[in-house]
Amino acid sequence: MKKLLIVSLALMMLFGMSINVFADVPDKEDIVDTAIAADDFDTLVAAVVAAGLEGALREDGPFTVFAPTDEAFAALPEGILEKLLDNPDILAKVLLYHVVEGEVMAADVVDLDGEEVPTLLGQEVTVTVGDGKVFINDAEVIVTDIECTNGVIHVIDKVLVPEWDILETAIMNEDFNTLVAAIEAAGLVDALKGDDPLTVFAPTDDAFDALPNGVLEGLLDDTDALSKVLLYHVVAGKVMAADVVGLDGEEVETLLGQDVTVTVDDGKVFINDAEVIVTDIECTNGVIHVLNAVLVPDLEEEVVDEEETEEDEDDLPQTGVHSNSILMGLILAGAGLSILKRRK
Repeated sequence: MKKLLIVSLALMMLFGMSINVFADVPDKEDIVDTAIAADDFDTLVAAVVAAGLEGALREDGPFTVFAPTDEAFAALPEGILEKLLDNPDILAKVLLYHVVEGEVMAADVVDLDGEEVPTLLGQEVTVTVGDGKVFINDAEVIVTDIECTNGVIHVIDKVLVPEWDILETAIMNEDFNTLVAAIEAAGLVDALKGDDPLTVFAPTDDAFDALPNGVLEGLLDDTDALSKVLLYHVVAGKVMAADVVGLDGEEVETLLGQDVTVTVDDGKVFINDAEVIVTDIECTNGVIHVLNAVLVPDLEEEVVDEEETEEDEDDLPQTGVHSNSILMGLILAGAGLSILKRRK
């Protein structure tokens, strides 16, 4: 009874706040027009338009929208909002994670304490009531019950972040710009967005920058070789960091079909000679572990044999020529770059 009284008083206070904040908003507009008329949702409105969701949020619904303020968007880590606006599909997922089907008023929150509520994205948010405050995940509800013709808006002080797949996670990470560009160039986008769980050992931008001069450019020009290098960084299944203990000294098959060697040494984990510097970035379809160097598979199978070298040079397969040059560049770089396989 005491809990119910506290929550009821808190919701009454929040409802009073909503009257003041939206005093100039015309009565009973749809969700989009209500947000446009308010002063605190310029970024949200721009995001809805950029993601192509304006029409959907003008439909009959009803919908419940947990609306982050401009200040909430501004509090995102540097560069994240720009990345979202540059990737409408990912932006749409973020926005749909803020929308629940049906009209859920503040008074209904009492019965939802501790409950997981499905969003239009398909992922759930958790409702928590404590100390007279209401939270959606870790975002506090600061204004409630903004009634619209097709639903209701509750204002929150943080942007809710859903789970992303492997590629989306890489895109939204500032350290994987080169990796993402390589994945797109190699035509592996769909492979990293599938449902089957994968483990990706992801080299950072610095790791790619450490490659010998011309090697990255050569890979980007030779998509067959690039694809093989990237597949050498992916293992089927979801292998968490805790599982590594049992893999010390083991060879693990990659999607390329070649093995990488897992080594645990002085509290550090290595994949071949590349150190794992961040672990267990969980995604909807697997996990990412971050590497400080690029893993290099055996590309010798792409080298043209002696009989082929006697043919006219114009008839040589371009992939073979490029892959051979890339392999030689990597070998000549030496083990100091930590990109060659550890030899037992």
